[in-house]
Amino acid sequence: MLKDLMTWRYATKAYDPARTLPEDKLEAILEAIRLAPTSSGTQPFEVFVVTNPEIKKSLGMMGMNQAATENASHALVFASWDTYTEERIDSVHAASESVRGKSELADRYYTGLKGLYVPRDPAINAEHAARQAYIALGFAMLAAAEQKVDATPMEGFDPAQADKVLGLAERGLKSQVILTLGYRGDGDWLEGAPKVRKSAEALFTRVA
Repeated sequence: MLKDLMTWRYATKAYDPARTLPEDKLEAILEAIRLAPTSSGTQPFEVFVVTNPEIKKSLGMMGMNQAATENASHALVFASWDTYTEERIDSVHAASESVRGKSELADRYYTGLKGLYVPRDPAINAEHAARQAYIALGFAMLAAAEQKVDATPMEGFDPAQADKVLGLAERGLKSQVILTLGYRGDGDWLEGAPKVRKSAEALFTRVA
C-alpha cells in the first residue's frame, strides 16, 4: 500500500557508512526518475549519481547535511536546465518521433512549444525546469521506500559550489536538490518519531 510506504520512510539524518546500496535497488530508483512525468515530456534536468567520497564531501552541504551526505551510499544531484532552447526542444521532439513515429500534430505541438518557451525570460524558464526536477524527486523517494532504501531530500547546500564541482554551468545546468540514499545508522534522532503533518481539514479545501 502506498500509505504504508509513506509511513515507513522519513528524512534520514544518520546513515550507516558501512552499507552500500545494491545496484538493482539503485536502478529501480533511477528508473522511477526516468519514467516520472514532466511538463510536455521535456524532462528538463539531469541527475548526477555521486558515489565518490571526495566529491560527496565537496558538494557544499550545510550543517548536519554534511555528515549525512558523506555517510550515505549515494547522493543524487538533480540539476535542471538553465533555460529552454530551440535545440533542447528539438531533441525532445526527435525522441518522441523515434518512439511514436512522425506526426503532424506533434510537429505543430512542438513548434508551438518553441514559440512559447524560447523567447521567454530565461529566469522563468529555469524556474519551470526546476519544478519538473522536483516531480521526479517525489517519484524517487517513493521508489526508494518501495526498495526499503532510506532517502533524504536536501536543499541545505551551496548550489554554486555543487555546480562548480560537477561542472554544471558548462552544460547549461543548475543544481536544485540533492537526494541521499543508503541505510539508516545508529544515533538517528528522527528514526521512529511520529510524523507531524497538517490535518486533512487544515490542508484541503474542497471546491464543489
